[in-house]
Amino acid sequence: MFVALERLLNLEDGYRRTFQLAGRQLLLLVVERQPLLIESRCPHQGAPLHNATLAGSVLRCSRHGAEFDLFSGRPLNMPCQGLTHFALVYDGDRIGVDL
Repeated sequence: MFVALERLLNLEDGYRRTFQLAGRQLLLLVVERQPLLIESRCPHQGAPLHNATLAGSVLRCSRHGAEFDLFSGRPLNMPCQGLTHFALVYDGDRIGVDL
């Protein structure tokens, strides 16, 4: 089942919005014109990522400073798991996920 998250015309660099879906907090971001959907929870210690800072493609958790490469999800400065990515699906003029 397709769940629409946003209209494509609203997606531009710097876009950031959280969604509650299937019991998870998700974060939709647009970085370097590429939409990315990740779980809005830092793998380091579970802090929310909705207010994390972004420098290029590096996402930095505001609570403990854990940094992640957004495209690969790989942690850059802490020994922890990587970001959880979700596949985005396009349907007409909308972007979303299949549940």
